[in-house]
Amino acid sequence: MIEKVEKVLIFGNSGKVIMKPIVLIFIAFFTLSSVAQDDNEALIEAKRLANNFVFEGNEKIQEEDYIAAEMEYRKAISEEESNVSGIYNLGTTYFKKGNLEESLFRLQQAASKATDRGEKHKAYHNIGNILMQNKQCKEAVEAYKNALRNDPSDEETRYNFGLAKECAKEQEEQNENNEDDQEDNKDQNQDDQDQNEDQNKDQDDQKDQDKQDEGDDKDQDKKDEGDQDKDEGDQEENEDGKPKDDKQDEGQGDQDKKEQPQQPKPQPGQMSPQQIKNLLEAMNNQEQKVQEKMNAEKQKGERIQTDKDW
Repeated sequence: MIEKVEKVLIFGNSGKVIMKPIVLIFIAFFTLSSVAQDDNEALIEAKRLANNFVFEGNEKIQEEDYIAAEMEYRKAISEEESNVSGIYNLGTTYFKKGNLEESLFRLQQAASKATDRGEKHKAYHNIGNILMQNKQCKEAVEAYKNALRNDPSDEETRYNFGLAKECAKEQEEQNENNEDDQEDNKDQNQDDQDQNEDQNKDQDDQKDQDKQDEGDDKDQDKKDEGDQDKDEGDQEENEDGKPKDDKQDEGQGDQDKKEQPQQPKPQPGQMSPQQIKNLLEAMNNQEQKVQEKMNAEKQKGERIQTDKDW
């Protein structure tokens, strides 16, 4: 009996009991089971609370109290992050408030977290609607495709899918036309730029030509001035190319003076011939005036003869 007991229990010096490994495994399993059960109960309670908040949010939506509904849905998500109904309904609330950007974010979040095909279909369908309102037709086509993959029987989704395809086609054609216009404008701008460069080049060439012509004119003026100075210098030279003698010119002037008839110089106390001539002319003029005066008086005092002799 003692040997059998020793196989089960071993007493150490400290008096502690050392149990076999099978006993430890049993205790660990029991503990983990207890913890798992507690966690499961916590998840169940969180889900219950989240669903209650979603229910309250739906009531506020019916009353069109979107602010209060948003608060209830946020509470639901805080209790259970994966609550697709809370996320989806929160996105719907943002859509009704006109906040398309936040609505699109929440609906995309709901589509990624949803495991039910029906929930995925609704999320993608509304994503497509928001993208169409944002004129993002090409992206809306993909959203409606995903919605139809999860529910091919939805005729409304199929109809919206057709509208999105037509819209995407028109946008693509418009973009191609815009690209063509941009290319044409680019070519036209390049042509205008080349033309401006040619005009600028012609203007520069003309300026260079004007400067060259101006320089040639200045050189010609200088040359003409030099030739004129040379001509003046040549005129000052005689036939032999030697400078003329100023004294020779002066002698020529004296020779001219000699060729002119010399007037006799009057002696002191005598009148010059010119003075005598002038005096005679003055006397003749005076005598003529006296004679004319006398003739006039004579004609005035002469008697007129009559028939009767007094």
